[in-house]
Amino acid sequence: MATFHLHVESRIASLCGQGFYTIGPCGEEMLGSIGHVLDPQFDAMALHYRHLSASIVRQLRLGRSMEDIIMDRARGYTVSKLDPVTGGVHCAIGSARDMSKDDFGGGDYVVTSTLASQCPPAVGRALGFSIADTILKRNKYESNSKKQVSFVTIGDGSVHNAHFLSAFNLARHARFRKTKCPVVFGVSDNGLSISYPTDGYADYLFTKYAARPKDQHDPSSKVIMDRDGIPIFKANGCDMMDVYDKTFQAVDYSRKSSAPSLILYQEITRRFGHAATDRQHAYLDPSVVDQMAETDVIESGIMQAVEHYGALTYGEAMDRFEEIGVLSRSAFNSAADEPKISTRDDMIAKVSQPMAQVPPLAAGLLTSHDFNQGDAGKRVKKDVMRKHMTRVISEVMDSDPKVVYIGEDVEHGGYYLVTEGLAKKFPGRVIDFPPDETTLLGAAMGFSQVGLVPIVEIPYSKYLDCGADMFYELAISNWLTNAQRPNGMVVRIQGFDKGVFGGNFHTHNMINHVPPGVDLLCYSNGTDYVRGFRNAVAQAKNGRVVVLVDCTNLLNLRHLHDKDRGWETPYPTNQDEFMSFDNVRRFGNGGKTLIVSYGNGVVTALRARQNLVEKKVIQSEDCVDIIDCPYISDIPGGLRDALSIGQYEHILFSDICKEGPGSNVLSSYVVGLQKEGILPARWSFVAAPRAYNPLGNVVTFLNEDDVSEAFVRLTSN
Repeated sequence: MATFHLHVESRIASLCGQGFYTIGPCGEEMLGSIGHVLDPQFDAMALHYRHLSASIVRQLRLGRSMEDIIMDRARGYTVSKLDPVTGGVHCAIGSARDMSKDDFGGGDYVVTSTLASQCPPAVGRALGFSIADTILKRNKYESNSKKQVSFVTIGDGSVHNAHFLSAFNLARHARFRKTKCPVVFGVSDNGLSISYPTDGYADYLFTKYAARPKDQHDPSSKVIMDRDGIPIFKANGCDMMDVYDKTFQAVDYSRKSSAPSLILYQEITRRFGHAATDRQHAYLDPSVVDQMAETDVIESGIMQAVEHYGALTYGEAMDRFEEIGVLSRSAFNSAADEPKISTRDDMIAKVSQPMAQVPPLAAGLLTSHDFNQGDAGKRVKKDVMRKHMTRVISEVMDSDPKVVYIGEDVEHGGYYLVTEGLAKKFPGRVIDFPPDETTLLGAAMGFSQVGLVPIVEIPYSKYLDCGADMFYELAISNWLTNAQRPNGMVVRIQGFDKGVFGGNFHTHNMINHVPPGVDLLCYSNGTDYVRGFRNAVAQAKNGRVVVLVDCTNLLNLRHLHDKDRGWETPYPTNQDEFMSFDNVRRFGNGGKTLIVSYGNGVVTALRARQNLVEKKVIQSEDCVDIIDCPYISDIPGGLRDALSIGQYEHILFSDICKEGPGSNVLSSYVVGLQKEGILPARWSFVAAPRAYNPLGNVVTFLNEDDVSEAFVRLTSN
């Protein structure tokens, strides 16, 4: 009843200009029985936007009043700032999370409007439950019957969506490998994906016939088998008891066997179209539209409750129906008058969790003096960046059992040997995934939500494109959930910039996925990487998403000039040394011209500076300073400090990414510094050419000549 009234009021509010969401749940009200099956606190639930009734039932089981539930839903439809689910930024099914209680990854999860993006994280939560229980030695329940389950629903049109197919495939893969994965997929089939007729395809997709006949003497006889080991349950979606029964069977199976299952809710008729904007008469015969509108499952549900179970009388049902109608109208009237998001600061504040405070280094502006020096008075071993990366990953995993490392081929050391030896040292915490970036990032999202701190390795930067939408999903989660469901993690992206192996697909030099809510860094040397990685993990534990882009050319680089071993650095053994996002490193301290870069661009700039001396363009290297800015998703404070004193007459921004729109990061520095009024009048920008990278050749990468020529053009006048 509440589902129906909420939808009616949402349509009225929309017509009045007070409501902004009208996707309707009508026709699927009997799926509310789902809420009776799941543990209201510890089972995880992510619902398709038509499955509102299940959310309402679950909240009632938690002891909330119908009045409060309806009021919160009205706030969602009218985008009130008091909406406990999103804080007024969207309308989403869910409930406020009690931050004082540890739900171990259970509870409600907000679903975005991208059809099936809720599915990969749901599988991630299912995989993460047992991993977290084992690693953290959790003892949540007294019996096997109380193991957590991850429940997720979609509509029948969404079975075509890549997010669902990837997630379902990962669940099948887990079943095939006998990996614990108690996820339950619920698919409601109402025959339409907005205007596109689905024609029972969901039933066809999930039903697989055995090759052998059921009756050996009757070749025409066939038996319905489980699809790849996942049992399929089919329920009449208009019968609340059948929905309960089949959902209970599926959840009970997944809970007891720690394996995936799927429920197909059939025979559902969609009422009143997809949303208020849906022009049903453009694709359906008017008689069909009328027939769909008259198919009232609430009426049949009341008849079932009254005549078969004696749960109430018709009079009581009518009184309750009218009472809920009054509550709904009152709630919408009140919610429409509540404050809404009104400032940009409101939006910016929600983008990510606050920055974790870490011990500051002695100087915000690091210098080349301490770049490759060890502890004072001690002789220390120096090594290449890759060795330090392996060591610091081991360090953070050793210091916190919640940290896990996941990726493709990471158990044997990965493509660049960065994780070599870690799987043996940390059994069960370095985990290989099949080659699918969508489910890899979705799993990381789920792992974070159950209390783990995932470090995710993307083997090559170009491969992030394959999971880009899921990457955006995890980035937006803090904003969308009113900071209740952050997804703290570290994402390591390899195969970036200069290299001859693999061509453009393994030496990508574009950074075009930098959504709000992501901290992006690219280090140039091993010492800074170690200190920065410690900070990245600290920020991830605080709920932030930190992405580290690793330049292939730097991993094993020993020499800066000739055979000087100038790029080997000592390992910072003091684990209280963190490099914050504001820290930068300056090579030189007295020049009038500055080159700003990051990652492999720092090495390129240092070599270009020496070339300028050799060609007598400048008298000495002291004429030019170089500042290494690892934090590239925003302007680091250290760079602001260096520019604020007015020392530099010229600045050259040297970007290893491609020039042009949507490709590089330092162009945003230029805009920001200009806006702040601390950019000198004479500045220039140089980047790699806007082309793809050929196999076995480095001609398309930023090189020393590019930087030198740009420097001459900038300073010649």
